[in-house]
Amino acid sequence: MALRTSSVAAPRRVFTTLDVMLARLWNVRDHFMIWWTSLGTLTGDGLLYLLAAGFALALGWTSHQAAQWQWGYLSVGPYLLIAVVALVLGRRARRREHLVRVILLGTVIVGVVFIPLGLETHWRQAQPEVGVIERSGALLSKGLDPYRAYQKNGQIVNEIKGLPAFESFFPYFPLMSVFGLPFADTKQSKGLTDARIIMTLMTLIASGWALVRLRLSRSQKLRVAQVLIALPTGALFLSTGGDDMPILALLLLGVAALQRRQSNLAGISLGLAAAMKLTAWPMAAGALLVARNPEGRSTWRRLLSWVGAIVLVTTVPFVFKAPAAFMSNVFAFPLGLAGVTSPAASALPGHILTTWVPVLGHILAPVTFLIGGYFVTKYMRAHWPLALSQLLGILCVVFTVMMCVASATRAGYVIYPLNFALWAAVMQDQKVETPVLVAQGS
Repeated sequence: MALRTSSVAAPRRVFTTLDVMLARLWNVRDHFMIWWTSLGTLTGDGLLYLLAAGFALALGWTSHQAAQWQWGYLSVGPYLLIAVVALVLGRRARRREHLVRVILLGTVIVGVVFIPLGLETHWRQAQPEVGVIERSGALLSKGLDPYRAYQKNGQIVNEIKGLPAFESFFPYFPLMSVFGLPFADTKQSKGLTDARIIMTLMTLIASGWALVRLRLSRSQKLRVAQVLIALPTGALFLSTGGDDMPILALLLLGVAALQRRQSNLAGISLGLAAAMKLTAWPMAAGALLVARNPEGRSTWRRLLSWVGAIVLVTTVPFVFKAPAAFMSNVFAFPLGLAGVTSPAASALPGHILTTWVPVLGHILAPVTFLIGGYFVTKYMRAHWPLALSQLLGILCVVFTVMMCVASATRAGYVIYPLNFALWAAVMQDQKVETPVLVAQGS
């Protein structure tokens, strides 16, 4: 009996400790927000751009990847100039402060996204994923399978002559190849059909549509745009790699549709993202829990139908054609189980632990998934029905934890929890009206 009481009390102590830690974190957050609000919006923008300038300079100084250090040095000047302008204007009372912020935002985007992107596409300096996507587009344009693999020493490996083994893998779902099709058809266009340009256009269109649809204040929308596109959390990736940016933009569009209770649009946008990259799947799955129609009824079946149909139609033909190669490229390689060292192995706890004890590479993520799933389930049961802001908060925590325990993951994936945290924060104060159904005759 004592053993049973102890086993029940243990989870309660864990939850009590977590509640205390969260309460302290929220207290720190509240004090920070009070201080941040007291600065004023233009001054806040100036500080963000100043921090971005420092990051760009540090990246230019320390990075060994040409695309990254070039972006860093190209972006220091624009960030610093706009930071100074914003800080100076922030000291003066202006009638059209929001218009000034929008103009500064547009100037920053030109200076740290469009100009570096144009130069780097002309120089053909890019992260490896750009070449991977363009080669997949070339294969697809010829009617060939982008998932290619062969057996070596009992393991499925993939290799293209003259390239590192990791560059020959295509760790995406088939729809990502679409961004490489223009380059495949017009290779002599001096970079105008570089996959990054196509992905940037997709990002701007989807995120612009989402910002129009979101029920947020003008200031909140501008902050979302800053983090998604203008700050290094977006600009760096648009200029050097970009494969995560259309995913985030489509997820934001899905969030806007969920907020407005437009399940068809949510299903289409989340389905397109899920048919491109595995990182969109947590949001697509979580959306099933919060999808509602204008009357407040769950529409998870409609959402699931859209997402499932888009993913299945675009994926199943490739799965049946070469199932082993598909699984090796899309799942085994990103998880570090394909027998090829991934360049995404950042010095995060999961990578360090699996380097010391290789067997942990097979058990660390599943065990974390089970334990984390237990606590997430307990949280959802205690806060059911979930609000959209709560779902985004959960996804922020999930992405952060999985980044830390994965054996091979990019530190750049931090843009997912950062964006989710911001979206959750700005939506926390937004009240979505739910019509009250009144019985006839009452």
